[in-house]
Parts: sequence; C-alpha cells; structure tokens
Amino acid sequence: MRFAETPAQYRILVVDDEANMRNLLRIHLKRHGYGITETASGEEALRLLREEKYDLIILDIMMPGIDGWEVCSTIRETMNIPILMLTARSDTQDLVSGFNHGADDYLVKPFIPAELIARIGALLRRTHQFNMAESKEEQLQIRFPNLEINVDSHEVSINGTLIDFTPKEFELLHLLAASPQRAYSRDLILDKLWSIDFVGDSRSVDNHVKNIRDKSDRAGLGYDPIQTVWGVGYKFNLKGTPI
Repeated sequence: MRFAETPAQYRILVVDDEANMRNLLRIHLKRHGYGITETASGEEALRLLREEKYDLIILDIMMPGIDGWEVCSTIRETMNIPILMLTARSDTQDLVSGFNHGADDYLVKPFIPAELIARIGALLRRTHQFNMAESKEEQLQIRFPNLEINVDSHEVSINGTLIDFTPKEFELLHLLAASPQRAYSRDLILDKLWSIDFVGDSRSVDNHVKNIRDKSDRAGLGYDPIQTVWGVGYKFNLKGTPI
C-alpha cells in the first residue's frame, strides 16, 4: 500500500511500516513542498525504485520482511540516491552499521521536525549541487594512476571500471583528491560534506574512509587512495604524479 503526491521539485520515497510515522513525515514534507511516495515495505520500495525516479529515500530500519539494512545494501548495488535512515534506537552500532550499508545520514526517532527538514535539505544540496565548483577553476576530471574521478558525471573509475561509490563516499574522495597536498581534519570534513546540520562525530568520517578503501582495494587500485595523517585527519595518498 502506498500514497503518492504530485511530484514537486524533489521527490522523496518514504519507507516505514508505521502508519503514524508515515503520516508525520507526509505532513512535514508536504509543508515544505516535497513530492512524496509512501510505502510500508522494503519489497515495494525496491520495486518503486526500479520503476520511478526519486531524489532521496527516507528509510526505516526495523520493518517486517526485508528490513532497512537489506534495502539499503540492495539500493547501493546499482544506485547512488541519498538515503536517510530512521531508527528507534540510538545504539552506536546501529549508526556504524547504517553507514557501512551505504546510508548517507541517520536520524533517531523521535526527532525534531526541523532537524529532519534540515538534514533532507543538506543531503539534497550536497547531492544535486556538488558539481557546482566553489572555485571556477575546479577540475572536472581528476586523474591519478589507475584512478579517475569525473566530477561532471559524479563517477569514479578504477582500472577503467566504474566503481559504485555512495554520494558521500564520492564527495569525500573528491574533496581529498582535488587538493592532494592538503590534510583535512575530521571536523573540517564533517563541516564541508555534512554541513552544520549534521549531529554526529568523527566515526562518520572514519566509516566512509573505510568503505572507500575497501571498494578501491576490491577494484584492484593497487594502493590506498586515502592516507591517514596521525593527529590531524586524512589526505589523498599521492601514489604517483597526477596524470
């Protein structure tokens, strides 16, 4: 069962088996002009994503049948759509697991509606406007040995093969690669990629770095693209001179 609104500028897929929560989300999302589609099951969410285009997903974790973890992982196999996960638990392990499954942000129930809207706005801005350069001289393609980052198409190629990075993973890798001589603290990375709306800690950055490293290794990059700078944070690992 689902409820669809006329598409607005951005379309959001709400996936939650609790009718009251879907009603609450609908009220606040419609108030801010978002087009929404609702579903109570992970199975239908995956079907809808195959048939229609959405700009963001709000995904509950605890659902009967296919839970939020599995839905998130399945989506990440083929899509880079931003995913905001909802949970009734504030367990740190849930947060870490969410990011490991490919979530872009995480919100604990009950939440403040203003925080929900702020997080959605931040995710949409980061995803849909990331290609707009802060500097007019920003490169559209960044190349290193065996690695190519295409800012215009939001794609990463390793050894000529496109690798599926989540929006946040792409943004983090691009941030470091665009200024390979610069070391970024975790707090600065959080500020640049999650904005001040983000409520979390440095483990969010660490988990995304781990995912980038794991995917790069599995793709046969041959070197760790991100170097840990002890006492500071991270920088791009200059394995060779940029091509």
